[in-house]
Amino acid sequence: MEVLTKELCIDSTEKTDFIDITEDIKGFVRESGIAEGILNIYTTHTTTAIRINENEQGLISDAKSWLEKNAPGLGNYSHDDMDRRKDVPVDEPVNGHSHLKSLIMGASETIPVIGSRLTLGTWQRVFFVDLDGPRKRRMIMHILGRKDGHSKDD
Repeated sequence: MEVLTKELCIDSTEKTDFIDITEDIKGFVRESGIAEGILNIYTTHTTTAIRINENEQGLISDAKSWLEKNAPGLGNYSHDDMDRRKDVPVDEPVNGHSHLKSLIMGASETIPVIGSRLTLGTWQRVFFVDLDGPRKRRMIMHILGRKDGHSKDD
C-alpha cells in the first residue's frame, strides 16, 4: 500500500471564487502511479470548501447567489463582534458569513481511483471554493492505494 501527499497552492481572485482544480488533481493521480485506491482532497482553511459539481457558469452563478442568500455578507454575526472575542489578531477580517458558507459546503471530498483514473462522472469537476477571497490559499491532496504490478496484499 502506498500513501502520497501533495500540497496545492491556490490564488483566488474573487470574494467567492469557484476554482476548477480537476486537472491538477488528475495530474497528481497520474504522477502517483496509484492504480487502485482513494484520493482525498482537503482544504486547510475555515473559509474555503472543496466540492464536486458541474463547471457550468449558470450553475456557479446560482451557487454564489444561494450561498449569499443563506449567509449574507452584511448579516449580523456574533463571530464578527471583536469585542466579545478573546485574543483576536489586529488584522482579523469580519467574515462570519464566510465561515457559515464553509460549514454548508464542507472541507473535503474523497474520490475512488480505479484503473489509475479518478472515477468522476461525465460532468463532474472538482472545485476549490474560496468564500473569503481573494487570498493565497492551500489544499492537500492525499492518495492511498496500490500501484500497478503490486498484489492486493501489498
